[in-house]
Amino acid sequence: MTRLGETLRAYQARDPAARSRLEIFLLYPGVHAIIYHRIAHFLYCHRCFFLARFISQWSRFWTGIEIHPGAKIGRRLVIDHGMGIVIGETAEIGDDCLLYHGVTLGGTGKDHGKRHPTLGNNVLVSTGAKVLGPFKVGDNSRIAANAVVLSEIPPNATAVGVPARTVRIAGEKVDFAGQVDQIHVTDPVQKELKALSSRLEWLEQLVEQKIQQ
Repeated sequence: MTRLGETLRAYQARDPAARSRLEIFLLYPGVHAIIYHRIAHFLYCHRCFFLARFISQWSRFWTGIEIHPGAKIGRRLVIDHGMGIVIGETAEIGDDCLLYHGVTLGGTGKDHGKRHPTLGNNVLVSTGAKVLGPFKVGDNSRIAANAVVLSEIPPNATAVGVPARTVRIAGEKVDFAGQVDQIHVTDPVQKELKALSSRLEWLEQLVEQKIQQ
């Protein structure tokens, strides 16, 4: 009940449409998916695999969110809308994370063992993003909408694009999951193009000066 209360408060803090904790508890599919998963994961850990998978499939039917019972989920996870989310068997999610609809935490093939990503604490994964592979997304990072992440993301960074590139944000305290900002994301490709353009302009001016001399 303590964990449920924490989750309801996290939803209320991050969703301006939430009017009360009772409404969140009764009507939010993300909350229902987490409750079902806690039960399914307990059964999975006690080797009741069929029953665990049955509960997870019922949750998928009822909520539109598919979480494998083997996945490890931390405290205060917020799933906003949630339709189409897929979380694989060996995926791990830290505390205070935020996932939007259409997110996939998946693998890249039919490998055995650890094959799904690990999200650190306070990670935001925006709408439609795909995080594929057995690597870690560092604490306080965010994945931009529709990004495809295929390699490790350092802490306090932003991943943008297909395949995703990272932008390190150093020397600044960030709370992406708390800020819930999916729009104002720095594009590293655009920054590189601007830098190249500035360099080219400088070289053209230098050549022009040499010609005039």
